[in-house]
Amino acid sequence: VDHPHGGGEGRAPIGRKKPTTPWGYPALGRRSRKRNKYSDSLILRRRSK
Repeated sequence: VDHPHGGGEGRAPIGRKKPTTPWGYPALGRRSRKRNKYSDSLILRRRSK
């Protein structure tokens, strides 16, 4: 797992409220897909969880 809390030096505390990707974007729950993606019309149904 790569830096779910944003990294830091040594024994740093968590320091962030939500888990993040190594690039600092929210990792869990946040939708990261672009809103007007060209293939939106091809996706008819969400895959069941």
